[in-house]
Amino acid sequence: CAGTPVGEFTETGASAFFPSPYESAAILTLDGVGEWSTTTYGVGSGNRIDLTHHIQFPHSIGLLYSAFTYYCGFKVNSGEYKLMGLAPYGKPIYEDLILRELIDLKPDGSFWLNMKYFNYCQGLTMTNEHFDKLFGGPPRVSESSIEQLHLDMAASVQAVTEKAIMHIANHLHKETKQKNLVLAGGVALNCVANGKLLREGPFENIWVQPAAGDAGGALGAALFVWHQLLENPRHTAVPDSQKGSLLGPDLNN
Repeated sequence: CAGTPVGEFTETGASAFFPSPYESAAILTLDGVGEWSTTTYGVGSGNRIDLTHHIQFPHSIGLLYSAFTYYCGFKVNSGEYKLMGLAPYGKPIYEDLILRELIDLKPDGSFWLNMKYFNYCQGLTMTNEHFDKLFGGPPRVSESSIEQLHLDMAASVQAVTEKAIMHIANHLHKETKQKNLVLAGGVALNCVANGKLLREGPFENIWVQPAAGDAGGALGAALFVWHQLLENPRHTAVPDSQKGSLLGPDLNN
């Protein structure tokens, strides 16, 4: 939907664009949920960002991925990388089922989750009995054996995630005519999807905020105030102006 997102996703968008090496770029944020927005896009230029469109909770690519993380027996908000790591060992045999039953994905990348299958709005679990029935049983118990079902589910939701990101990116490129893309939000840490976007997507250049999850919020807030509210100039640098991302701890002899 159109409308200017506020709060956390303004900070997330700011963290994506302001440290990037681009004078102008399309901005895409993808997360589980911030305040209400789960997906936003817009454009950054000079010392300003303008996020123009967003999708709101409970409809979220990140929460869809987390639902499969939960079902496969991993901890939500920290085990998603394990699901991404499992995906190459399975086959995306449930991709069509996910697209038919769980998510209505449009060609422009907008989407709608079928909340019949999810419990995160009203309960303490990500999925419910309808989800269990769809995939033939209850969620995997943590630390129990990983079966072929879980490998194939990981591959399937990874494929759906990549398809959604590609749809959004193609639409964003068509709308903004930008050659550069900057990304932030927890889903932007899906390096497999980012690799596909770089290889097959419409943008010439991509920059991902290293602290793409919640950790980047404080940085984005500070940069938004400094550049957009106080109107201080912004100077780009290559590879980026975010010094210190790889420094690690300070050690002495």
